[in-house]
Amino acid sequence: MALAAVALSVLVLLLDVSGAVDLDPARRFAAAGLGPLERAVGPREDEVSRLRAETTRLSARLADAERELADTAQARALLADPAVDGMPLVLARVVAVGDPGPAGPERVTIDVGTRDGVEADRTVLCADGLVGRVERAGPWTSDVLLLGAAEVTVGVRVGTAGTLGEASGTAQPGAPVADPGTLSLALLDTAPLRRGATVRTLGSPGGRPFAPGVRVGVVTRVRSGAGRLAATGVVTPAVDPGTLDVVGVVVGASRSRPRPAATGGR
Repeated sequence: MALAAVALSVLVLLLDVSGAVDLDPARRFAAAGLGPLERAVGPREDEVSRLRAETTRLSARLADAERELADTAQARALLADPAVDGMPLVLARVVAVGDPGPAGPERVTIDVGTRDGVEADRTVLCADGLVGRVERAGPWTSDVLLLGAAEVTVGVRVGTAGTLGEASGTAQPGAPVADPGTLSLALLDTAPLRRGATVRTLGSPGGRPFAPGVRVGVVTRVRSGAGRLAATGVVTPAVDPGTLDVVGVVVGASRSRPRPAATGGR
């Protein structure tokens, strides 16, 4: 059938070029017969226009939603926090909560993903402080492992002196078992530990999984001794996972060039 159509097309073309036959009636017949078929098979102009209009409308709605998100009180408070100064952030909303663990939810889902520059092992925070880290990132959504989950241990600096330590939802060796909703803290130095001291993230190489200087919480209980030279204690997290709404994900490429050497004696 296809070969016959090709042969017929070639024959008509040769006759048209030679001028031996007047093909105007054939052209008019073909236009009348094939025109409706072409319109049925091909996209109609009004349908194309409708799809274009729908695409424009959805793009406008997305832009409006992004502006509304950036204009929320939580987003403004987060972006105004000196701790995130200079950090490239993608704003997101919590859209689902995972199964609860012993101390409450351990995972949440946020409405940004790899299309937004989000990757696994990126810091997630809110206006109050550290939320957790990205566990998995899909194209449009990401799963966040919350601070307090058994799999999350954070290197920290404690107090104005910045004493090094580790905070986790599970007890460090020799540290007290944290109550549900709190963190176990173990210092790595023999410096004193005081109640009320602010605990912040130490930071990780390349800022992954944790950026430096983000509030983790406050020391609420101190214990010395118990077979350790360094003090241990309990930290009450700055963030209540049960109230999470707008969060920010720290994004950005790791350093690709060597850091320049500094010269002493200035």
